[in-house]
Amino acid sequence: MTVIALPRVRRRAPVALGACLLSFAVFWWAQRAAHVSMIDLMVYRAEGETVRAGGDLYALRTTEAHLPTTYPPFAALLFTPLTLLDTSTMRTVATAGNLALLVVFVAFSLRLVDHARVEGVWWASAVAVWCEPVWTTVRYGQINLLLGVLVLWDLTRRPWHRWAGVGIGLAAAIKLTPALFAVFLLVTGVVARARQGPGGPWLRHARGAAVAFAGATLLAASVLPYDSWHFWGRMVFETGRVGLVEDTANQSLRGVLARLLHTARPGLWWIASAAVAGSLGLALAVAAELRGRRAYAVAACAVTALLISPVSWSHHWVWCVPMVLILGTRGRAAAVGTALVFCSYALWWVPHGPRRLELHQTGAQLTLSALYEGAGLVFLTLIGVRLWRTNRTV
Repeated sequence: MTVIALPRVRRRAPVALGACLLSFAVFWWAQRAAHVSMIDLMVYRAEGETVRAGGDLYALRTTEAHLPTTYPPFAALLFTPLTLLDTSTMRTVATAGNLALLVVFVAFSLRLVDHARVEGVWWASAVAVWCEPVWTTVRYGQINLLLGVLVLWDLTRRPWHRWAGVGIGLAAAIKLTPALFAVFLLVTGVVARARQGPGGPWLRHARGAAVAFAGATLLAASVLPYDSWHFWGRMVFETGRVGLVEDTANQSLRGVLARLLHTARPGLWWIASAAVAGSLGLALAVAAELRGRRAYAVAACAVTALLISPVSWSHHWVWCVPMVLILGTRGRAAAVGTALVFCSYALWWVPHGPRRLELHQTGAQLTLSALYEGAGLVFLTLIGVRLWRTNRTV
């Protein structure tokens, strides 16, 4: 039996790789056929050009949409190599790079659930590339997969490794949202120590993230002192620069409330809901971590960050990939349902556009434009129920 089975096992990986490459090739062709703009990539390149020219980074308005700079100055430093490439080459490199990052992101996600077989990575990548957040990430030339890889690289390694915290710290220096992972590590360490447990590993990990963040931010400040002062003193508080709150693409609690209340300023309703969701989500992540369920903890922290952020564009929800894979380890129904939500593109079926049509959505339209938030809240609920059941059986 072993002699017969071995060739079959050896054939699985090449077949899975072939399926993945075919899926990626069709995806690439579909992106070209759709004439994707990669508009965010154009903004990144303009930021790099502004840095090289010594211009005012946060006065920049570029592309036909007159988009501004919204990331911390450290990100602009990383974008300067883009200025060395012509537009066509840059688009090709960005697309290929995002597809490679997707494979790594899937591999790290599967490592979280102890299913990191090579053929599993290829099969999962072949399917994941078609979910809306990944499609839109590549369409815009976004960096979501890069940030996800940095975070998961950090959290799938032993907490005492030499570079503990570096991935999270760098991700937060590029874009602030991943900083919640450092908060999660800090709170976990504090709670563990309060329970007379070994909180050191988590506290060291959080400290490493803080040091990496501070180092990257200070590096940017030394190169771009005016832009750094401008961003951290003012721009970081102007969330309206990112885009319209009520935009259908904004899949955060704030976006849902703006559409539900038919106002661009949900105010205290958002602050209260974000505070509750943030507290409960972080508590859930800490509880999961302390019970040895790191996959649950990481995904819960990621979903919480997406929910409470002032703006979480649909492409930020690439974290749906580990969500689905984690759910798949406990049952197919929840995993399939979640996958369908993120592969349906249903949030674009509702009225949206430049006339602020989202402020007039009703009934089913509001439901469709809240799919990602709904899926995130259901995911957190399922994780909470599983932890509660596990606690009862112990």
